[in-house]
Amino acid sequence: MKKNNININLVVFALLCSVFSFAQQKTWTLQECVNHALENNITIRQSKNRLLDNEQDIIASKSAFLPSVNANMTHTLSIGSRELFPGQFVDRTDNSINVGVGVNQTIFDGFRLTNLYKQSQLRLETNQLELQRIKDDVSLNVVNAYLNVLFNKEQLQTATAQFEFSEKQLKQVAELVDAGVQPRANIYDAEATLSRDSQQVTLAENNFNLALLTLSQLLQIPFNGFDVEIINIETPSEALLYNDINPILNFAFENRYEIKVAEKNIENAILGTEISKSGYYPTLSASYGFGSNVFFTNLINTEEDFFTQLNQQKGHRFSLSLNIPIFSRFQNKTTVAKSRIQEENSKLNLEQAKLDLESNIQRAYTDAQAALKAFVAAKKTLESQTLAFNNSKERYDIGAMTAFDLEQARVQLINAQSSLINAKYDFVFKTKVLDFYMGKSLTN
Repeated sequence: MKKNNININLVVFALLCSVFSFAQQKTWTLQECVNHALENNITIRQSKNRLLDNEQDIIASKSAFLPSVNANMTHTLSIGSRELFPGQFVDRTDNSINVGVGVNQTIFDGFRLTNLYKQSQLRLETNQLELQRIKDDVSLNVVNAYLNVLFNKEQLQTATAQFEFSEKQLKQVAELVDAGVQPRANIYDAEATLSRDSQQVTLAENNFNLALLTLSQLLQIPFNGFDVEIINIETPSEALLYNDINPILNFAFENRYEIKVAEKNIENAILGTEISKSGYYPTLSASYGFGSNVFFTNLINTEEDFFTQLNQQKGHRFSLSLNIPIFSRFQNKTTVAKSRIQEENSKLNLEQAKLDLESNIQRAYTDAQAALKAFVAAKKTLESQTLAFNNSKERYDIGAMTAFDLEQARVQLINAQSSLINAKYDFVFKTKVLDFYMGKSLTN
């Protein structure tokens, strides 16, 4: 019986280990990476908390229109000698109790409360746009890191293919040397080439792991067992490139969040000026109070009881208060002046945001065009180097070329392959940047 229990426990343990291993080895798609980053990025989460804070500000500014209600109760005890009549002093103990409730309402304050409420709403709208801008930036960074993983994966595949080719080449050279067709020195050259290719594979593996590590850190998930789905990036074409930059600029000026945020900041600054102007206006407030008092002293024993006095001495109080500013020691003037300066700065910030956006798009467009040219050139170079290497290999096999010359041709082929991979991913990412400014999905 015990043996059966042990076997069952071992099976359960094995299943748990396999499930855990499967969970750890899950491959992440590009869309999953972007979604995870948008849900868990610390900056995004902080921005969401800022929106919650803004919502509380709106509630507070809206509640400021309501009257304030306060209840109060005061008990005063007086003990000591008192002069009741000239020259006649007695020890007297007084107990005085005052209770009441008061209501205060601001009727007019120069539209200050109204503008503060509008400003709190505008601040929420601005931070919502800022949150979308941050999400866009995070998405672009994730796509860039993901493409970097794919780039290094292709570099690793190329290095591995070269290593496998060198292994076959070493075997072929060994056979030719044993047959007496080639000198034994060629084996040493082939072994040295295989050793260099092995180093390149190790370097490519390290670069691939570093790219994975960078992406996992960006996603804030453990690196152990982290892997991504390898997307087959097909050979890009000129169709990916926009023919005209003006549609990109026009769309960005109308839709980019950094421009909308700058525009909202102008509205906010204008409201700030209106709020500062409220200091010039008179304020009108009204208040109402209801209360009563109770008084006891040790010198009189004919006083009514507590609740009777409370009922007999109750009363109402109404007041209307008007405060007219006459001289504020230039405080109102300087406040309005500073608000207008801030308003002007916010307009300049909008102009700067447009200039920065235009500059970034112009640079991205120029980089994409240059990347396309580099990619086309790299394709032609690889085609030429492939033909050259095949020719060199044929000449080497018949003894018409030395091992050194063949290695030089092979190195040029490897460099051409690496350059093409680099040019391909560089062009793809830079077209993604243009898609980013056009508001298109980055995960397609």
